[in-house]
Amino acid sequence: MRRSLFGYGVTTKALASFGNWDIYDDSFTKKSNDVFGNKLLPPHEFNPSKSSLEIPSPGFPPNHHLIKSALNLQSEYDYFANQSPCTIWVSGTNGKTTTTQMITSLLNEQGAVSGGNIGTPLASLNPLVPIWVLETSSFTMHYTNIAKPDIYVLLPLREDHINWHGSLSAYIDAKLKPLSMMSRGSVAIIPKEYESVPTKAHLITYEDSKDLANFLKIDLNKIKIKEPFLLNSLLSLTATYVLNGELNIDKINSFDAGEHKLQELFDKKGRIWVNDSKGTNIDATIEALKRYQDKKIHIILGGDDKGIPLDRLFEKLKELNVEVYAIGSNANKLMEYSKQFFISATYCGKLENAVLKIDSKLQDEEVALLSPAAASLDQFKSYMQRGERFIKAVNSISSY
Repeated sequence: MRRSLFGYGVTTKALASFGNWDIYDDSFTKKSNDVFGNKLLPPHEFNPSKSSLEIPSPGFPPNHHLIKSALNLQSEYDYFANQSPCTIWVSGTNGKTTTTQMITSLLNEQGAVSGGNIGTPLASLNPLVPIWVLETSSFTMHYTNIAKPDIYVLLPLREDHINWHGSLSAYIDAKLKPLSMMSRGSVAIIPKEYESVPTKAHLITYEDSKDLANFLKIDLNKIKIKEPFLLNSLLSLTATYVLNGELNIDKINSFDAGEHKLQELFDKKGRIWVNDSKGTNIDATIEALKRYQDKKIHIILGGDDKGIPLDRLFEKLKELNVEVYAIGSNANKLMEYSKQFFISATYCGKLENAVLKIDSKLQDEEVALLSPAAASLDQFKSYMQRGERFIKAVNSISSY
C-alpha cells in the first residue's frame, strides 16, 4: 500500500522530503519523480484502494474529487499527533499570526518554536523542543480528527473563507472543533459566546481585553500596546500564565508587530502612508480604520474577498471622511458598493495605480491606508509581496 499527498504546497513539500509518497496535484499532467524519489502523478491516477494514507495541503478544497474519494484522510496535525511536544494552537479570524508570534516570544527562553499556518510546516519543526506554538487555520481543523491542543487560544470569529467552507456556520464549526477533542487538564481561552460548546477542557472566556486583564489581575495601563494588538497581548499573556504561572509584561511591551500590519511610513513629502496588507478581511480593515478615524482616509481596497458581502465594511466607511481606491479582482464590486453607499471611489485596478492616484490628492494632515479587506492571491504571491510592492511604490514618489 502507498501513502498519498494531495497538492504540492509548502506543507506537502515538507512531508515529501521524507520520501516514499505518491503526490497528486492538478498541475501534474504526466507521471514523474521528484528529487526524493516520490511519484508525481495526475489526480486521475489516484486509486483509493491502493492508498493507506492521504494527507491534503491545508487549503485543498473539500469538494475536490480526490478528497471525496479518499478512504484514509488525515491532516498534517494528525500525522504528527503522537510525535509532537506540548502544543498551543492559536486560531480565530484576525490576529492569529501576531498572537502566535507573541506567545512564542514570551516562551522562547523555554525553547518554544512556532509553526503551522505562520509559515513553517510541522514536518520542518523540531520534535525534541518542549513547546510548539501553532497558528492553526480552519482548513487544517476541518481535516483534523486525532490531534488536539494542550492550550487552545481562539480569537473572535467573523465572516471568512465562506467559499471554501460553504457557510459561516461551517467555518465557525471548524474553529470550534478542537474543543470537542480536548482532554481534561487542557485549557481553552475562547470568546464568551462559545462557552456552552461541549468540551472537557478548562475554559477561560472573555468578551474583551478588560476581561482577560481582570483574570490576570493586571492594570491595563501597564500594557503599552494598544488595540487592535492589545487583545493579542492579553491572550498571549493568559496562555503563557496558564502554562508556567509567569507574567512577563516587560517582554510583551517590547514586542514589535512587524511589517505589513499597520506599518506606518512617510513619503518624501512627509505624508503618512500605512501598510496594512495583512488586513485580509473586513474586520481587520475596520480595526485599521478606527485607528485613523479622526483623519481623512484614502483607503486602498480590493483583492479576493472570498465571496463575503461587504455591507458591514461600507457601513463603517460611510461614518468616516474617506475615499476608496479599488484594486484587484473585486474592484468592480467595490465600485458598486461605493455608489450604493454614496462614497467617493476611484477604479484603479492595480496597486501602483492607486498609489499614484492618492499621491495626486493626499494632503499633509490626511492618511493613505492600504488595508484591502481581501486576500492577495488574485494579483500577488502573498500579502507580504503586496505590502512590499506598496512600500516600493510609496518610496518611489517624487518629492516635487
